[in-house]
Amino acid sequence: MRFYHHGLGLPELRRFDGHDGYSGVMFGLPGGDYHLEFTHHVDGSPCPAPTADNLLVLYFDSGDDVDAVAGRLAALAGHPVEAENPYWPQNGGITFEDPDGWRVVLMPARAFSGPR
Repeated sequence: MRFYHHGLGLPELRRFDGHDGYSGVMFGLPGGDYHLEFTHHVDGSPCPAPTADNLLVLYFDSGDDVDAVAGRLAALAGHPVEAENPYWPQNGGITFEDPDGWRVVLMPARAFSGPR
């Protein structure tokens, strides 16, 4: 969970253990109407492996913000990975894989408001 908390800088909102065999942690922004929830069942849970194009895309106000988060992630998770879709790097995005192989794209906000 260091990837999401220390790397992306998302605060831990809540943690739970032993709820019908599940334990988990939630990350997000306080006051936001969303969060990421990571759960684990005591018996495990078969889950298909992510593909290179299963993405969580986060938009940042500036390229400097992208670079700051990318630096923290590089220190925790290693180098960025090549994006499956060339749109992301062509528009300033940087892609990282979390420890389970799920991908996060860091994008400057200007890319979102550009041509579609």
